[in-house]
Amino acid sequence: MAHISPFKKKVVAEYSKLIVEYPIIAAVNMENLPTRQLQAMRATLRGKVVMKMSKRRLMALALKQSAEKKAGVDKLVPYLKGMPALLFTKENPFSLYKTLEKNKSTAPIKGGQTAPKDIVVPAGPTTFAPGPIIGQLGQVGIAAGIDQGKVAIKKDSLVAKAGAQVKPELAAILARLGIEPMEIGLDVTAAFENGTIYTKDILSIDEKKYIDNVALAHQCAFNLAIEVGILTKDTTEFMIQKAFRDSRALAIEQSILADLVVGDVLAKARNEMLALASELPDDAKSEDLRC
Repeated sequence: MAHISPFKKKVVAEYSKLIVEYPIIAAVNMENLPTRQLQAMRATLRGKVVMKMSKRRLMALALKQSAEKKAGVDKLVPYLKGMPALLFTKENPFSLYKTLEKNKSTAPIKGGQTAPKDIVVPAGPTTFAPGPIIGQLGQVGIAAGIDQGKVAIKKDSLVAKAGAQVKPELAAILARLGIEPMEIGLDVTAAFENGTIYTKDILSIDEKKYIDNVALAHQCAFNLAIEVGILTKDTTEFMIQKAFRDSRALAIEQSILADLVVGDVLAKARNEMLALASELPDDAKSEDLRC
């Protein structure tokens, strides 16, 4: 690092110390994050997360040098995107991601920005009075008309697909409609833990869906164990109950006079007798059969 100034060497050394000290390192993109929201986020994370931002080249250099002591941490370098920063914490990376997502807020999109997701303008009434606004809505692909003296959007309209650049005209209309498709906050691009890189698509799990899948897997495993007769702590009681029900049904079906089914077997025999008697001619039925 002879070509690097003493100040830059100090920055790299500071980052390297944090990288080695903390088990979890996350790369975040702070692009388009207003100062007010950044300060609020710092306050939320204080005491749990150390946030550091410097030049991308210096952070990348620190990650590469630290790989000698913490194998694999240099794999975070490609995820230093936009206006990058590094977070250092001892929290679970999934908990960290969840915390950052919860603290995001919505904001209007500006002309020239990229749509973070499909932007759909829903059908329904607006507060606009009839006038040029109808033509302006039509120019950006929103079908509108008049309903009860106000402008109404006739149908759901997809005005921008995820990844598309939003034109200033559309951005202005979305702002007037109160539609805020942008999310303001720390955007996690990847997190490192124990040699593994967790990308955003892995960290952004649907907790409800995950829990539902675990519950479904448990139920399927339980049903399989019952079906094939695997005795476990959870299945033993149910299997004994199932064995009792099956053996009882078999005893009744085969007219086996066991203690617990004598009454059922006799009732079954009587019902069969009465069913047979009902098929006989009336003059052939005895008084006993009609009892």
